[in-house]
Amino acid sequence: MKYTQLGRTGLKVSRLVLGTMNFGPQTDEADSHAIMDAALDAGINFFDTANVYGWGENKGRTESIIGNWFAQGEGRRDKVVLATKVYGNMGADGPAWPNHDKLSALNIRRAVDASLKRLQTDYIDVYQFHHVDRDTPFEEIWQAIDVLVQQGKILYVGSSNFPGYKIAQANEIAARRGGTIGLVSEQCLYNLAERRAEMEVVPAARDYGLGVIPWSPLHGGLLGGVLKKEAQGGRRTSGRAADALADPATRAQIQSYEDLLDKHGIEPGEAALAWLLTRPGVTGPIVGPRTAEQLASAVRAAELELSEELLTGLDEIFPGPGPSPEAFAW
Repeated sequence: MKYTQLGRTGLKVSRLVLGTMNFGPQTDEADSHAIMDAALDAGINFFDTANVYGWGENKGRTESIIGNWFAQGEGRRDKVVLATKVYGNMGADGPAWPNHDKLSALNIRRAVDASLKRLQTDYIDVYQFHHVDRDTPFEEIWQAIDVLVQQGKILYVGSSNFPGYKIAQANEIAARRGGTIGLVSEQCLYNLAERRAEMEVVPAARDYGLGVIPWSPLHGGLLGGVLKKEAQGGRRTSGRAADALADPATRAQIQSYEDLLDKHGIEPGEAALAWLLTRPGVTGPIVGPRTAEQLASAVRAAELELSEELLTGLDEIFPGPGPSPEAFAW
């Protein structure tokens, strides 16, 4: 496994990030623990979760599964760079009780203590804002974060789903306040089929020294060989992939993508991950395996070297927006 620094920090993380969103809803605790053990064995040290994972009445379940894994000892916690998130309503579905969601100083304090308890640890390496909170000024957010850093409960802070201007705003206010290094990572939707992040988010992240952590690198399965699996009678396509394939133009695009990779003898899902690892500013994509086999495929992707011919072919099928700011103007 290859490693890199997380943005401008001295923190060294693996080029693949283990996503845990499936732990609980789709993968039971025993299999989740086996996947985390296998990830460590493969050299993956960066694990990502969120306080709301588990969903519905089981919110927090994923963090608890990870906490039970840490509790098994044998250096598990010390080997992991742990990232979790704050923002969502942790109560029952429906409107949140006042101050039980988003990024007020009160909710941040409450949420971090609850996550630490579920995770059975006394610190979080990277605490991430899951979404922009339009109601809370960054001055208040950074004040709350400063306290948590001083208490040793968190070490670094990242964002998720932030537009470029919010990355800039957050870090400019952090710089004016002093005492905090601001955001060090941005977790965003970014893959071959969805490259809008290249217009604003990735340039802002690079300018401010944030590591880019793409989520949904296979775009909901669309880039994972979905047409080949469909033809072979595999699992029925659903969600984002099914919606996309309903468009004939998109279906033709995905067919061209799969044909190109078949010509080069590379699995589509592995190529999609490997492509992200070639992109400037990317720390590593989040892979969310439901099984050990899916994890093994992701690990193979981290070792792939894509030829210039293949990279050119992928750009022809999935053209990006072009350099910024030119992409906005002409």
